[in-house]
Amino acid sequence: MSSSRPSDHYDSVAPDRSIQQPKLGFTGYVRFFWRQLTSMKTALLLLLLLAFAAIPGSLVPQRTSDPNGVVLYERENPTLFPILDTLQVFNTYSSVWFSAIYLLLFVSLVGCVLPRAKHHWIALRARPPRTPARLDRLAGFRAVEGRADAASALDSAQRMLKRLGYRVERFPSVAGQAGSISAERGYMRETGNLVFHMALVGILIAVGIGGNLGFTGQRVVVEGQKFVNTLADYDSINPGRFVNTDNLEPYRIALDSFDAEYETENPSAIGQPLDYTANVTATVADGTQSAEEIKVNSPLSIGGTQVYLLGNGYAPVITVKNPAGDVIWSDEVPFLPQDNMLTSSGVIKIPDGLSEQLGMIGFFYPTVTTLASGALASKYPDLDDPLMTLRVYTGDLGLDDGEPKSVYSLNTDDLTAIAGGSADIDALELGVGDVVDLPNGLGTIEMSAVKRFASLDVHSDPSQVWVLLFAVLVLAGLLTGLFIPRRRVWVKVVESGDGGVRIEYAGLARGEDPGLDSAVADIATKHSQQLGLKVEP
Repeated sequence: MSSSRPSDHYDSVAPDRSIQQPKLGFTGYVRFFWRQLTSMKTALLLLLLLAFAAIPGSLVPQRTSDPNGVVLYERENPTLFPILDTLQVFNTYSSVWFSAIYLLLFVSLVGCVLPRAKHHWIALRARPPRTPARLDRLAGFRAVEGRADAASALDSAQRMLKRLGYRVERFPSVAGQAGSISAERGYMRETGNLVFHMALVGILIAVGIGGNLGFTGQRVVVEGQKFVNTLADYDSINPGRFVNTDNLEPYRIALDSFDAEYETENPSAIGQPLDYTANVTATVADGTQSAEEIKVNSPLSIGGTQVYLLGNGYAPVITVKNPAGDVIWSDEVPFLPQDNMLTSSGVIKIPDGLSEQLGMIGFFYPTVTTLASGALASKYPDLDDPLMTLRVYTGDLGLDDGEPKSVYSLNTDDLTAIAGGSADIDALELGVGDVVDLPNGLGTIEMSAVKRFASLDVHSDPSQVWVLLFAVLVLAGLLTGLFIPRRRVWVKVVESGDGGVRIEYAGLARGEDPGLDSAVADIATKHSQQLGLKVEP
């Protein structure tokens, strides 16, 4: 017998029992990814990821704070340097990948905090919830029975809870219940959490604004030299996007002397630095001068900037003369330290005045010693027995091709060694006051003195006060969120038929609250003592 049901009836075909998921569509996917991005779990993950992303900035020198260190790193790691440079490791905090994490964290925190702030504002204005019917099912339940006036009991309970910082709502009597008090406290916990996250957003905004309105610059200053806060006088400078480098606040810093103290008594720490002091004369725009000191972690505040002591070393005073005895080049050349004993390296370039362009790679030893291998080294960082060695090259130094060249490096690929290295003549050696002939009759070179230099880092950040303020708020919000419990407490008075009353106490925690039971017990004990009643065990 054929079925009389129509062919499109739902029973006429086998049901499709596979799970049918709704299609999200473009709007649905956008909403889904937005909810994932703005979840607290994602914000914490991005915060952790940002901390990991900042690690390279502390492992390798940064161009913004230690350009000389970047030059040295390139010299010591010629194979690894191009790879790290391509990955923007030497510009960690302005790299594409660090900025992406930074911006995602900002969006995530804002998207997470704003809805929570709205919800918290509504909760602050809401009344405490009604008293549950069965308090004996809640934490810390206590009860007392005896003769007392129900209204007076509720009044005293209301006053006590208010003194303890609870928000209190009194509910009238219903069905044999004389009335009840509903109280809650701990909204400062959520307030602290919101302050914590908003302060994190504030830090991100302040750092971003500071990066655009501030700048960092570096300058190597030799004893007796001056540094003027103008764009042309910086060795390197990294201005923010909105900084006008033509209108830097004018001031001048002269390095009068540099003092270094080293360990001399502890045999296992001979030569370890104890203190560095750059003695400077600071001159502001109106001509006022003052003697100042710049120490490690003790910067000089001047002209809206902070001047930090970033490093130090030696600057031999070199004079080169032609065969006729005329001075064709003389300067104080900073040599960059290579180790804790201040074995230092430097480069001298003489493009004019001689028959050939001259390039020299030098090593300076403050207190020279000879190792078992025959190599020279420094055994103490102070000037006890200074010596400078020079490898000399001739050829085109590449200074006229229009490309900037580092003063701390010399490309010897197209140069000819005439002293040291592959040359037949040993490297030149000069002590203080020594005059040595240059090979091939090119002239003479003299090291007349050795001065100290200080590497100064000039930092301008108009947002640093705001960053400090937000950092304090982060700490305050974190402590508030950790140590203030969120709890509710109820006190219910039930009248018995013989004129007595039964007072019940109970509480409820939102989250972990190990002190809830004791808090309810303490309230019950104090309240019952005021009424002359005894708490049931």
